[in-house]
Amino acid sequence: MPLINHLKEHRARLGINQQEMGRLAGVSRQTISQIERGDYSPSVTLALKIAKICGVTVEDIFDYQEDE
Repeated sequence: MPLINHLKEHRARLGINQQEMGRLAGVSRQTISQIERGDYSPSVTLALKIAKICGVTVEDIFDYQEDE
């Protein structure tokens, strides 16, 4: 998958579970789980919200890599 993410690590650093991250970001726990598994690519707006919650840049959490 070309979109790599480190959401789980950032969430763990904050000491919050998927339910709380979802509440803070305005999405469901299932959405956070799908993002962490790489099954769902968040919208730009959601990626920005998540980065703001974590206190980092979007690039610290998400990295796009081209398929070769």
